[in-house]
Amino acid sequence: VQLQASGGGLVQAGGSLRLSCTASGRTFSNRHTGWFRQAPGKERDFVSAISWGGASTTYADSAKGRFTISRDNAKNTVYLQMNYLKPEDTAVYYCAAPRFATSGSRYSNPRDYVYWGQGTLVTVSS
Repeated sequence: VQLQASGGGLVQAGGSLRLSCTASGRTFSNRHTGWFRQAPGKERDFVSAISWGGASTTYADSAKGRFTISRDNAKNTVYLQMNYLKPEDTAVYYCAAPRFATSGSRYSNPRDYVYWGQGTLVTVSS
């Protein structure tokens, strides 16, 4: 599975961005997908995850109420809609998927994931 993240950019505080993660190669519609982010000098943090069918979602506290994860398996794509962005949301955002089929979305540890996209930079100015 190869993952391609896109949609990052520069936005003012309070603005919105939608990130996309498109998979190629083997199907990833039978496994959950997650979004992580890494700010300069910091560890990679969990943002959100979605189950293979989209019925279950999990969010970090920092994302609740502002970010929405969704997926379109027909397009092999997972989205992260980010609203009310804050300067502290500035980071490189990565999408990731596990090696095998899974159920549910409670996978917040980076070690739950094997396949990683290349990252897309989100910069929020104050």
